[in-house]
Amino acid sequence: MVTAYVLITVLTVLANAGIAVADLAGARFVLANSAEVGVPLTWLPWLAALKAAGAAGLLLGLLGVPVVGVAAAAGLVLFFTGAVAAHVRAGVYHNIAFPGGYLALAAASLVLAVPHQVH
Repeated sequence: MVTAYVLITVLTVLANAGIAVADLAGARFVLANSAEVGVPLTWLPWLAALKAAGAAGLLLGLLGVPVVGVAAAAGLVLFFTGAVAAHVRAGVYHNIAFPGGYLALAAASLVLAVPHQVH
């Protein structure tokens, strides 16, 4: 179980750090997706900051601050639930697998992090 926790959480950290960089860099696919689902471009730096904070919190959880890791995973679950909802609201289903995949990673990280909480 510890191996799964570490592997999934590291994958979630890398995925969120990567997409945060893409958001900040104004990657073409990010700009196109944002326009399609109705997210204002002015929100991108803030959304990137939330993803980066989630990645950093997950990393802190791995490094020995489990309560931060759980909080970060829960925050990312909420964030990507909102992203999936934005896709549904806008009727954009052709790429809903991307926020869905991030949501699945965050949820798996949360489920696997909870047993590592210090009681």
